[in-house]
Amino acid sequence: QVQLVESGGGLVQAGGSLRLSCVASGMPFSKYYMGWFRQAPGKEREFVAAISWIRDTAYYADSVKGRFTISRDNAKSTVYLQMTSLKPEDTAVYYCADGMSSPRNWGQGTQVTVSS
Repeated sequence: QVQLVESGGGLVQAGGSLRLSCVASGMPFSKYYMGWFRQAPGKEREFVAAISWIRDTAYYADSVKGRFTISRDNAKSTVYLQMTSLKPEDTAVYYCADGMSSPRNWGQGTQVTVSS
């Protein structure tokens, strides 16, 4: 079955950077859009970024555009989220998913906490 395993979360000061990774298995990774989503306490899960399997076209939420970069390494079945200029409002559990609009599979999530 499909497994998505995130890593790289942690505690960082405002203005700092983190890189999240998500390793996929059980799926033809190179043929899938891959996405990152996040859920802050008391809020609904929201879209952060996605990357297509054709020409690696990237899509971003307005709130992270210019600060976050999504990328993928098909040889490693891994998708990354480079996060810079982090803000306290970026604090959330970040999830990897096998899609952009209607993912079928999700990772377990990795906590990102940004202190002010």
